[in-house]
Amino acid sequence: MPVELTLHKAAEEMRRGDLASVLRARQRIAGLVGTYPQRLDLRERLGEVYRVLGQPAQAGRWTYLAEERDPAELEAFERAYRRAEARLVALSWQGRVDEAPTETARTRLAALYSEARLEIQHELDATPNEETSWGACLIVMAGGTFFLVCFLLGIVTLVQFLWKLVS
Repeated sequence: MPVELTLHKAAEEMRRGDLASVLRARQRIAGLVGTYPQRLDLRERLGEVYRVLGQPAQAGRWTYLAEERDPAELEAFERAYRRAEARLVALSWQGRVDEAPTETARTRLAALYSEARLEIQHELDATPNEETSWGACLIVMAGGTFFLVCFLLGIVTLVQFLWKLVS
């Protein structure tokens, strides 16, 4: 179904206003966003649907790259997805930052990528860089060797037992 026809059907369902119709409209527009992730107008329409459904975090999610966005929805989105990496995943952006259709979207995506990169770098810096001691390695190797010897002795014993049964 062409994009414009799908949008028209979704608009009709939104006008009906009952929950089932609004949910169908959400499904239609979400499908379009999945197919055309770089079309900001589709993202904004999905944000409108979530606004009608009373879900400000999702409305903020889908209007995040828009020229104009509601600060309360943006705050709800950032509260729901606290980490920049989680917000990037939630945005479902496909492609490079420079492929975004507006300067605002490019700027916001670049800032979000930078924030995610910094968060990951801070996590890496905070991770202790401990080396395993030689003593622990020797204990593990001795245990593995002991297990292997016991296993081989068990197989030899089993083969001898079976040999005596057959003979």
